[in-house]
Amino acid sequence: MSTGALPRPGLLAILRSWVVAAAVATQWLVLGLGTALLALLTVVVLLLVAALCLIGLGLLLVGPALRLLRWVADLERRRLTAMGHATVSPYGPLPRGWGQVLRDVRSEVSTRRDLGWLLLHATVGLLLGLLPLEMLSNALQELSTPLWWQLAPGQATVLGGFVAVDTWGAARWGVVTGIVWALLWLLLTPQLARGQAAPGRRLLVPHPDQDLTALVARLGATRAAALDAHAVELRRIERALHDGTQNRLVAVTVLAGAARQALARDPASAEPLLERVQDGAELALAELRSVVRSILPPALEADGLPGALAALAAQCAVPTRVDVTVPTRLPVSIEAVAYYAVAEALTNVTRHSTARDAIVTVQQRGDHLWVEVADDGVGGATVGQGSGLTGIRDRVEAHDGTLEVHSPAGGPTLLRVVLPCG
Repeated sequence: MSTGALPRPGLLAILRSWVVAAAVATQWLVLGLGTALLALLTVVVLLLVAALCLIGLGLLLVGPALRLLRWVADLERRRLTAMGHATVSPYGPLPRGWGQVLRDVRSEVSTRRDLGWLLLHATVGLLLGLLPLEMLSNALQELSTPLWWQLAPGQATVLGGFVAVDTWGAARWGVVTGIVWALLWLLLTPQLARGQAAPGRRLLVPHPDQDLTALVARLGATRAAALDAHAVELRRIERALHDGTQNRLVAVTVLAGAARQALARDPASAEPLLERVQDGAELALAELRSVVRSILPPALEADGLPGALAALAAQCAVPTRVDVTVPTRLPVSIEAVAYYAVAEALTNVTRHSTARDAIVTVQQRGDHLWVEVADDGVGGATVGQGSGLTGIRDRVEAHDGTLEVHSPAGGPTLLRVVLPCG
């Protein structure tokens, strides 16, 4: 049996993928430009506070300045996490009093790393954020050079405004330079986005030699949450078996005994009893299957996360669209948590939201799995005691993941789960 070569993507598909990658990178660079401007402002504030410290007045401003530094760094951590590079905040609580704050600054390695990142991001990050906008602006301007040359003779320029266009031939060369700018934007922008994010990925994460007390406490909390979630799941299975399947089997046993006695006295009267025995056995078997599926759905094992979520959406009373982008199979525990989160979220959508439609989006971004469930319902969902969202949070945190719920009154509602899957 001969095997043919896989079809190669066409030039249009390759160009489209380049444009999409450059557009996404430009988006992250623009957001990085915003944090870079804030970083530059923070550098100015820190320099002013340092200068005022020489006369003693700045000592009272050290605490607010440190809070500003942490706030800007946390904004960058959120941007990096959204890009797929999960960055955990390493901060402990800020001490009270300027003396304690100064001692904390001298001893806290995270603050020194934040200052290093701040200087790099306020300079190099700012420049890298401006470059794609400059390239894109030059490309659009110089591709339209013939039009500008006709509308405003003597005003058109190329090469970033350094060369004036005074002839039709020069205007045509402007189109060529515009194409060069566009190619530079397509090819360099993703690299610029990685370069802008590199200092943050290196300096804004917890230092390897940092005190592990907070990490140990967090791991202890997630372990306790995992044990609690496991105990709750065992109680649920026990209740389902005790209150459902076991009662059905007891009824079947009683009916089977009555049918046996009826066969000895009056065989004709045993027929209805045997029919009830069969119905009870079928109901018990159906409930047992339901309990087994709730432990680990067979569709999840057979069809993976995309097939299992598609089946889940098909059973939802609210019309639900599913978009899953997961190139390979994930660990079973991660798939199970993602499936449970979507199942519980869709249950809440059906029961409480009065939504007209819902969207389930699952994407693997780097070493993390992003699960989002959105609906256009009335909103007002909260993670509270006894709610299904609390169960989702406990399961997610047991796998070192995060749960975010955005559900203002009046809607819409967005539930986002981020799970490490590397």
